[in-house]
Amino acid sequence: MKISGKEKKIKAVIFDWGGVLIDNPAPGLLKYCSQEIGVSRIKLASIFSRLKDPFQKGTLPEKSLWEKIRRDMNVSEETVNCIWGNAFREVYSEKKEVFSLVEALQKSGYVTAILSNTELSAVKFFEEKKYSMFDVKIFSCLEKTIKPEPLIYKITLDRLKLDPAECLFIDDKKINVSAAKKAGMKAILFRNVRQLKKNLRAYSVSWD
Repeated sequence: MKISGKEKKIKAVIFDWGGVLIDNPAPGLLKYCSQEIGVSRIKLASIFSRLKDPFQKGTLPEKSLWEKIRRDMNVSEETVNCIWGNAFREVYSEKKEVFSLVEALQKSGYVTAILSNTELSAVKFFEEKKYSMFDVKIFSCLEKTIKPEPLIYKITLDRLKLDPAECLFIDDKKINVSAAKKAGMKAILFRNVRQLKKNLRAYSVSWD
């Protein structure tokens, strides 16, 4: 893959959080929560899959999430608390090399952004980390829309104030990458750091 000289120069690089900047937290989150409330992880995952979108859109508060789960799984009210934030902290695992790459890109003059489907308690944790390498931060729960919905890409572009063709989006899910391309962005499907760096250079993105 090599872009032609007629392509617009990339000015912004947008990173997904879970699966790109950090190890995918979903398995660990469900394991932690199932152990905390003493239920089957498989059954919890099944119920959570139906509630994930409104939870990540911020339209289903965490208290309501656990109330629904409690009713569906016949768990006592005293057993289930708002534990998502604690679970997230427990399983959070940075991909140090990707974070270093973001920092290097920012220092090289690129606008750097994070675009993530995530929950309010996770955003609170993100803010506590005080990361300085992201110029623009877009979180689904604050915008009331999630990837791959077109609106969240429009919001991202509006915040960046750039032409879509000047923006490069990185995600580990094909559906989100396809949606970014439909929005006019360049996009990379993330597999590993080595592959990411190779694809970035193919777009003439440099940071060394």
